[in-house]
Amino acid sequence: MAFTFLGCQENTYEFGSIVAPSNITVTAEIVGADATNPNGDGSGTVNFVATADNATSYTFYYDGIGKTSPAGNATFNFSIIGLNTYTVNVVASGTGGVTSSKVIQVDVLSTYSAPADLITMLTNDSTQEWRVKSEDPGHFGVGPADEVSPIWYAAAPGEKSITGMYDDAYVFNVDGTIKYITNSTNDDPATDVSGTIFGQAPPMDQELGVNGSVANPGNEYENYPLDDFDGIWTLTAPNDQETITLSGNGFFGFYVGGDHTYKIITRSATEMMLKTIGADGLAWFVVLTNQEPANNNLVTQYTNLVWEDDFNTDGAPNAANWTYDLGAGGWGNGELQTYTNNAENVIVEGGLLKIIAKANGGGYTSARLKSEGLQEFTYGRYEIRAKLPASEGTWPAIWMLGSNFSQVSWPAAGEIDIMEQTGSDKNQVLSTLHYPGNFGGGGPSEKTTVTTSTTEFHNYTVEWSATKIQFAVDDVVFHTFTNDSTLPFNADFFFILNVAMGGTLGGTVDPAFTEDMMEIDYVKVFQ
Repeated sequence: MAFTFLGCQENTYEFGSIVAPSNITVTAEIVGADATNPNGDGSGTVNFVATADNATSYTFYYDGIGKTSPAGNATFNFSIIGLNTYTVNVVASGTGGVTSSKVIQVDVLSTYSAPADLITMLTNDSTQEWRVKSEDPGHFGVGPADEVSPIWYAAAPGEKSITGMYDDAYVFNVDGTIKYITNSTNDDPATDVSGTIFGQAPPMDQELGVNGSVANPGNEYENYPLDDFDGIWTLTAPNDQETITLSGNGFFGFYVGGDHTYKIITRSATEMMLKTIGADGLAWFVVLTNQEPANNNLVTQYTNLVWEDDFNTDGAPNAANWTYDLGAGGWGNGELQTYTNNAENVIVEGGLLKIIAKANGGGYTSARLKSEGLQEFTYGRYEIRAKLPASEGTWPAIWMLGSNFSQVSWPAAGEIDIMEQTGSDKNQVLSTLHYPGNFGGGGPSEKTTVTTSTTEFHNYTVEWSATKIQFAVDDVVFHTFTNDSTLPFNADFFFILNVAMGGTLGGTVDPAFTEDMMEIDYVKVFQ
């Protein structure tokens, strides 16, 4: 094996606390090298170790790839087929930012040729876009360095949706180049290169630069601003382990620094699990896919059940969860019913909450339950499983009001209509938001078709965060609204469950109406 050293060391000097590194030494271990194979076993893997006096960190540079290590260790996987000479520049950093450097040249044999199916998987033999498979459990996680799965922590589906991770894309090209798109939702990445990423603050500060971003309690940067950028990818297989090495600051999913090398733990034609060792010495895992998310399925970040009422105790609804609005007067919508708390209008029976609207001597009675002052929440996933009344003129509603309603009134408190249905169209449901400037008939609203809404139970869901509110039926999203700090949807809200008669959405009541009901199997809150 052959090594060549070229020194470019600065003179040692001191000025206050500024001390330049000196006496730099660099060693290179070519994996598999022995007397018979002095240039290695053909894997192309070389482990470098640097030491110096007064050094606080080391950066190893090769062909645009910079790997920083406070301990002075770095591994490169050289992939040019045959015996080649590679030049690595090692920069030792001292106090005050003063540096010294040494260049090492190493002769390495690489015999690895990536299998055709791996190249096809990554590039589609031309170009292929990949993304984090956020809809799967365990799509991101961490474990010990010697593990092949994230045994310490594995993210739930959609758990990191507000961090800047899920809108990133990675475009592999068959010529060995890769494009990192830090916001794939931009209208045209060619003209709008702005975006954000998610990662650990220490390696991002060191490798990407301090930019004023504020770390979260886990010392991570969420939505760290970073424009799209380009790099190089190479494939090697040290110890028969297929490995992707990225140039420069290339990364997948979560920025952890380290050597920017990713082992392919598992792969198929459409997805792969990758493992990298971060600057913290831990194994970080990410699952990538080249497929689009299926059919607007809800990807939730909220998986911890914090409250539920499953209506399993017969009788009146649980007084710890529910109280009532009572009386008549139209309720601001020209409604025809009088709300009561009588058992003939509201009862828990057979594992179901039943809200029963009844004709009553020329008028109507019904019930309107609310959790005001009892069960109130900010953000989360709210799931209600219900079957709706079929009669013309009934107006079932599952909705929420801001808990400061009694102080600021409506619409300042905000209103989240999880599900409403008109009295004339029992094949559709709608969701709407009301707030200052968007109330009455003017709030943002969307409809979706549910042809069995009155004959079968369905899950009506709102996923509510500081940045987004999504409405779904049976976990299929049909309405998405952008939330921000100027809107009232950033404080506690309470539930309201009711069946109205007539009014603005109920319309004309069937003259033959006698009674009908909305049945609710459960109300659940996940955070």
